[in-house]
Amino acid sequence: MGALSRLSQAQSPRPVRTARKDTALKTEFPADFVWGAATSSYQIEGAWEADGKGESIWDRFSHTPGKIEDGSSGDVACDHYHRWPEDIGLMKSIGIHAYRFSAAWARILPRGRGAVNEAGIDFYSRLVDGLLEAGITPYLTLYHWDLPQALEDAGGWTARPTADAFAEYTDVMTRALGDRVRHWMTLNEPWVSAYVGYEEGRHAPGHTSRAEMVAASHHLLLAHGKAVPIIRGNVPDAEVGLVLNLYPVHAASPSRWDRRAAVYQDGFYNRWYLDPISGRGYPCDTIEAFGVPMDFVQEGDMEEIAAPLDFLGLNYYLRHVVRSDQVPESENLPQEVFYREEHTEMGWEVYPEGLYEVLGRLHFEYQFPALYVTENGVAFADPPVRDGTVQDDHRIRYLRDHFKQAARAIEAGVPLRGYFVWSLLDNFEWSYGYTKRFGLIHVDLETQARTLKASAGWYRDVIAANALTD
Repeated sequence: MGALSRLSQAQSPRPVRTARKDTALKTEFPADFVWGAATSSYQIEGAWEADGKGESIWDRFSHTPGKIEDGSSGDVACDHYHRWPEDIGLMKSIGIHAYRFSAAWARILPRGRGAVNEAGIDFYSRLVDGLLEAGITPYLTLYHWDLPQALEDAGGWTARPTADAFAEYTDVMTRALGDRVRHWMTLNEPWVSAYVGYEEGRHAPGHTSRAEMVAASHHLLLAHGKAVPIIRGNVPDAEVGLVLNLYPVHAASPSRWDRRAAVYQDGFYNRWYLDPISGRGYPCDTIEAFGVPMDFVQEGDMEEIAAPLDFLGLNYYLRHVVRSDQVPESENLPQEVFYREEHTEMGWEVYPEGLYEVLGRLHFEYQFPALYVTENGVAFADPPVRDGTVQDDHRIRYLRDHFKQAARAIEAGVPLRGYFVWSLLDNFEWSYGYTKRFGLIHVDLETQARTLKASAGWYRDVIAANALTD
């Protein structure tokens, strides 16, 4: 049985180490729990062609008319490339323990492989040193979607050599920073890179091919598998992980048609990545459903992809409720679709319990040695800056409800080690441009002025207490 079945049969989990004080219920977290915030390179750095950086697929994509909702790009973004000392100061003021960020591959290897751009190495070296001086632990993601355009021109993730190029990039980065960075993540959300980039076309590079999506997903996982032993070889004390966006998938009714559709969607979103990294290979039912020849899989690939991990990173935002669209006319399905009324500005249902469900599944069904929530956060319509803050009570409520579910999972035995809020800053939200704000910190796009939101102050208090008080 999956974690959902296991947990639903248990007694209602208790909040972690509860205590009564002043009639409030206090939910505490383990003493060594890591509280952090997360960003990605293209979304905040700007400086898109500064100091020898090469073009990335997101540079090309965002410069293509009609691709970004508000016609913007990440050319400047939050100007973090120049303002990183200020941003580290803001992190320190919030009290976060750890900062999850990604490196821009094209800033390091402008053409994806070959000549190293030392100015790019120097930037990340200064950033890491600044974090450590502030008492903030760096958690570095090697790839968060911004593939060098030169590699895309040669086939991108649909081409096997891109996995070899990623191994080269990994070697450069770990040799340069491995003396100071211990926590490494290979890829962020390969499902998004493969599907949204190569089949749906809403993200860079903007392709629309099912066959390309499947090939890209394999080569992304192969790149991950190749990178793991390189990280371990160059950083002997490294903790190595992969970050996946995962969802609870619920059938809209108990009918066999809806349940079958839910099984397919679970394979598409979740098992296609979880199974191979766990040594189970690709799920046969999903291979059949995709209907794409898997001739790009070579001998030894699956063993390489299943390289042992120290942790899995979970990015959680929503669930999927699935209604079959292939029901015979002779059958009427029970109408039991259940959606919560509250939705975010992204159109996503607010469903905190799903975090508990997915964490339980990852532990009980897949038994990863440790887990982190590497992204969780929300875009709502924030009020304007007034009296030096943004009163984003909706974000505080959202985070509180999700933190509670994380505490439930820990009490149920899930080895959850930390939680990174998405995002540190309001930033470039991919194809939505600057129309969606996820940040704990408000960024004025005209002046680049930073303003701590009320949620940042609330998060500071949670971190200081290592607890929630209702």
